[in-house]
Amino acid sequence: MNREQLDTGVEAEPASAAYAFEEIGPHARRLPVVNRKGLHARASAKFVQLVEQYEATVTVSRCGESVGGRSIMGLLTLAAARGTSIDVAAEGPQAQEVIEALTALLASRFGEIE
Repeated sequence: MNREQLDTGVEAEPASAAYAFEEIGPHARRLPVVNRKGLHARASAKFVQLVEQYEATVTVSRCGESVGGRSIMGLLTLAAARGTSIDVAAEGPQAQEVIEALTALLASRFGEIE
């Protein structure tokens, strides 16, 4: 991973084949949280920064609770620890692109070195 990829937490390549996600609808995936600290403050900030780069509305759900993908505090309330999954859905002109980018972000463990 180069410096730019580490800063954004997103790899240039599509999500690794070793990262198993589930398609749950059009422009929607169930994404496992695989980084050691889960969806903590720094990871949530990277998630939001990535979402803000796309013309799409993103909704993130876990255990029946849904929050906007542009809300760090909302993401934190999901308490998505390592080993859990989040459902990510997008709508808008760049819905598929943001889903691909978020899949890569989670697959890269938010750029965290473990």
